[in-house]
Order: sequence, then structure tokens, then C-alpha cells
Amino acid sequence: MPRTARDVVFVDGVRTPFGKSGKGLYAETRADDLVVRVIRELMRRNPGLPAERVDEVAIAATTQIGDQGLTIGRSAAILAGLPSSVPGYAIDRMCAGALTAVTTSGAGISFGAYDVVIAGGVEHMGRHPMGEGVDPNPRFLSEKLVDPSALVMGNTAENLHDRFPSITKERADAYAVRSQEKVAKAYADGKIQEDLVEVLVRSLEQGYGLATRDEPPRPGTTMESLASLKTPFRAHGNVTPGNAAGLNDGATGALLAAEDVTQELGLDARMRLVDFSFAGVDPEVMGVGPVPATEKLFARQGISMDEIGLIEINEAFAVQVLAFLEHFGLADDDARVNQWGGAIAMGHPLASSGVRLMMQLARQFAERPDVRYGLTTMCVGMGMGGTVLWENTNYEGGK
Repeated sequence: MPRTARDVVFVDGVRTPFGKSGKGLYAETRADDLVVRVIRELMRRNPGLPAERVDEVAIAATTQIGDQGLTIGRSAAILAGLPSSVPGYAIDRMCAGALTAVTTSGAGISFGAYDVVIAGGVEHMGRHPMGEGVDPNPRFLSEKLVDPSALVMGNTAENLHDRFPSITKERADAYAVRSQEKVAKAYADGKIQEDLVEVLVRSLEQGYGLATRDEPPRPGTTMESLASLKTPFRAHGNVTPGNAAGLNDGATGALLAAEDVTQELGLDARMRLVDFSFAGVDPEVMGVGPVPATEKLFARQGISMDEIGLIEINEAFAVQVLAFLEHFGLADDDARVNQWGGAIAMGHPLASSGVRLMMQLARQFAERPDVRYGLTTMCVGMGMGGTVLWENTNYEGGK
């Protein structure tokens, strides 16, 4: 029987505004309801797609308990009103959960098992802190399989500062200030809002409200304000709440399809999935993960960073982004990188963030027909990195 690989495209992406954990926007909102809102909005924005044509719903969550458990891909699909014939599943690769949901279900499209899928992620860190209910095997420490610092992400970021002594706290703070400035400008220019879906929220104290924009950004952040912040992971360290992503709540979703199916159904084909790669690193320096993941992908494709026109890298910690840039010989303020800012300002609801990177890349591709290739990449807890290579379907530059 013949097997034919098909081109896979990113059709659309939607996300909730990101909230602060604890007493933030979604303190009294269920995680699965955030996913439901995203799925319903994806279907509303793409009326040419019959609901029964969705072949799979893959939703990631890092802490798969409570209201973001119960095989959330399937349960959210039912709650969103998709036909009972549409299956779904849950996935966990910590911060790269949504990214993995895309690559896994996208591979299914290429193989021919699916025509159309919904892939995304959710994290309600206010209800389910990272690692809640987890019982790490004592062998990790007793047999010294990992350094104790590997189990605390902030400590791994401090370790990365040790490994790259040229990346000072001042450089990390300067990067964080630029991220805040970029997000503020992107909001002012109307770049972010198109990907957001309004979410009805409620509070016993304040009643009902509407979440319409990200809660974490801190416009007006300065080097002076960041310099005074404490370093909670190490005395006289480098990592602070100002140069790292916070604890956040939010959900994302992407619509992927075979390129020939988008033509059949009249759907957009905003960018084409070219290749993806995951790699492992020492867990105690997990932030360096995007480097080998990207190198592995480049080697397989026979390309270099010179051929990449846009880069969306998750800002779990400023040092992690700077280590990536330094490795590839890119300036701290390279114009190709995170043009609209990143997680340091916008927030990082763990398993959902990968699709946010894709949404922003797709929007930037639409504005840049001169750019052919772009990357979405991120570090992953327990020592991993993931990178996806995308091709701009609006590219007008020839071969």
C-alpha cells in the first residue's frame, strides 16, 4: 500500500489572555473552560470547517490533575460541543507541551492519519503549581543521576549563568527591559490582540468581568527597577522575577491541516511545517536545550542560522535566550528575535506557550513576504529543548 507524506500547514491560532497565578484573572475559572473557549473560537473563526472534519484534539498540560486532567483533549472537545466522534488526548512535555502537541498531531497529518487537528495547551498554575502531586524517584538524587538543582527551574537558570559567565545579570536585565518594551509597543500597534479571545471571568468579590488582554506585562520597567529585585534562587545570584517569566494561567490552540485539505475547505495556510527536532541536555542546565535541538534540525536540513529570517524563542529566563543567541553568534538585540516581545513580559503558562510562539510567527510571516523560514524554539524542564522549522507560505522571494 502506498504511503505519501503530505505538507502540513498552520491554519489559525487562538489564545486566552494570560493571567497571573494566585489571585489573577483566572483565580475562579477552570482550566478546562479556558481550553473550551479556545476551541470554540477556533471553530467560530473558521466557518468553512465542519466540526466533524476535526480528526483529533491534542491538548497539553504539565500538571495533569484536577480540572486540567481527565484526558483533557477529549474532555475539552466534548465540552466545546465537538461531535462525540472527534477523539482527543492529553500530552505532557512540560513547557514544550503545546509545541509537542503540534509536532505529534502534525506528523499524523503528514502520515495521512488525519486531515485536520486542533493542538494546544493549558496551564492553570494558580490551581496547579508545577510539580504538584509529583513524587520524584529518590534514585535521581541517591544515585546522583541529576544534580539537586535540576528539580528547581530557577536554580537551573543560575547554573546557566555559571556556564556562560559572559551573560551577566546586567545583560539579562537589559534583555528583560527590551521584552517589556516590545510587548508594550506590540499592544500599542494592535499586533497581539488579533490572537486573543475574550474570556468571561468571575470573582466573588468583584463579580463578573471580561479578560481582554494579558495581565503580566509591566510597561515602564527600567534597569533601575530590576536592579533592586531579590535573587530568590541564590544569594547574590543573577535570576530575579524581573528577568524570568512569572507563574501564569492561560490556554492556547492551533488549527493544523493538510495543505490540500485547506484548499478543499477554503481555510488559510499561513505557514508550512518543514521539520522539528527535540534534544536532551543535562537537566541542571535545561535552559540550553534549544541549542542542540536547533543544531540537530539544521544538520538534518543542511541549513544555517543565516537562512532564518524570524525567531520566536520562549523566554523562560533571559539567560536561556541569551545562551542561545551567544551560541549562534547573534546579538542580544537581533532584530529577528521575538519582535513583539516574549514570556518575560507576556507570561509563560508552561504547556500552552509553544503555540503562542507559532501564532506570533505566523502573524509576522504575513507581514514579511521577504522572509522564507522561521523558528519556534524553547527549553524544556528536566533537560530538553525543542525546535520547529516553519516556511512562510506568503514568501515571494523565489527559490
